[in-house]
Amino acid sequence: MLLAHGLSGRADLPIPAWLFIWVAAAVLVISFVALGTRWRSVRLDDYEIWPLPERLSRFLLSKPVDILCSTIGVFLLGLIIWAGLFGDQSVPENITPTFVYVIFWVGLVPVSLLFGNVFYAFNPWRAVGRAFAWLASKALGEKAGTGLPYPEWLGNWPAAAGLLAFTWLELLSPDGTSPKTIAAAALLYSALTFLGMGLFGVDPWIRRGEAFSVYFGLFSRISIFDRDEDRIVVRPPLVGLTEVRATAGTVAVLAVMIGTVSFDGIQETVFWGNVSDSIQSFFADLGMGPTLGLELAGGVGLITMVVVVGTFYLLGCLGAHTVDARFSVVHLARSFVHSLVPIALVYVGAHYLTFLLFQGQAIGYLASDPAGLGWNLFGTADAGIDYGLIGATVTWYAQVAFVVAGHVGALTLAHDRALALYASPQEATRSQYWMLAVMIGFTSFALWLLSQGNA
Repeated sequence: MLLAHGLSGRADLPIPAWLFIWVAAAVLVISFVALGTRWRSVRLDDYEIWPLPERLSRFLLSKPVDILCSTIGVFLLGLIIWAGLFGDQSVPENITPTFVYVIFWVGLVPVSLLFGNVFYAFNPWRAVGRAFAWLASKALGEKAGTGLPYPEWLGNWPAAAGLLAFTWLELLSPDGTSPKTIAAAALLYSALTFLGMGLFGVDPWIRRGEAFSVYFGLFSRISIFDRDEDRIVVRPPLVGLTEVRATAGTVAVLAVMIGTVSFDGIQETVFWGNVSDSIQSFFADLGMGPTLGLELAGGVGLITMVVVVGTFYLLGCLGAHTVDARFSVVHLARSFVHSLVPIALVYVGAHYLTFLLFQGQAIGYLASDPAGLGWNLFGTADAGIDYGLIGATVTWYAQVAFVVAGHVGALTLAHDRALALYASPQEATRSQYWMLAVMIGFTSFALWLLSQGNA
């Protein structure tokens, strides 16, 4: 399938996969010891920022630039809906599947990592919501209102549900790559998003409930670029994550982010093939057809993987709770959840690296003929894909390095937060024995998944 995820075969690994896993675990243990002995006070909560030149900040944050970015975002949303509904329904010939699953879903992750919260500026739902709010204020004045207060109990749960639904469409739906299906899903999601904005206001829904704003917003906190009121500033990497204010559903969002990518990888294993057949047979015995049975079997696996990831993290927090009973498991889970963001990042980056590098090239010819109507707008309709761009061995080494570096970063964030919570560095270090186990578990699982890709 054109949009198949995953990696090239791993049967020819230069070094056995188990050795990579042991070395990665050793790196984390060494990092943990170094943090415990050398990092004895909170450092990440208090950091320096360096403003960009005032003229540059004023330009980037100006109203014309905001309107331009918003217009581009709305245009692109309209383009993928139009091309999906009225264009050629062949996946290779239509821009909608490639743009949504490759350029948007995967490609915007490294963009957010490098340049900050870019999606906020281009978010088409925010743009439309703000436009309608402005029109309502002009027409109704104070009667327009600002919406209901956003419930604390609702938190990030809508975002978690939205991300899970999107990945179900991408990974499990039999028509998930159909341009028409994706366009219909975009219309449905837009309607639900506008309903949320109408109930609770544009900005509250964008910050907490809109799935992609929450998703890319979390990744953007790793970036060195941030907005500080009316200026753009440079800050050290990772420190933006210390400002994550976890609420109800935040842990679920991270569990979905890590669990869905994990399931996408485990689908490629022989183990899942055997399990999936058994679950599909169960649904067949209930009278369901093979297509629906296969989708539901995948749904069981997808949800189970999300639950496993969330449970594994909560077990680590339960262990930390034994160090100081003053902090509840819920309090600890929300306090340390920001440390899962680098793990989510490396899972996405490692698993989808080749997917982005290869399939992302298709946007070159699809931009010239987005609906498959025989156009050649930019003269690139005959462009191809260079599958020799990067080799399997280089890819593997890059992925391993990326995974290990991300987990070391996560360990650093967790250690620094522990120093802020606990009464002494000794207690903080003891609490992090459990988090070390969580990090080693996630690292080992990630490398195992990578080693299984189509082997």
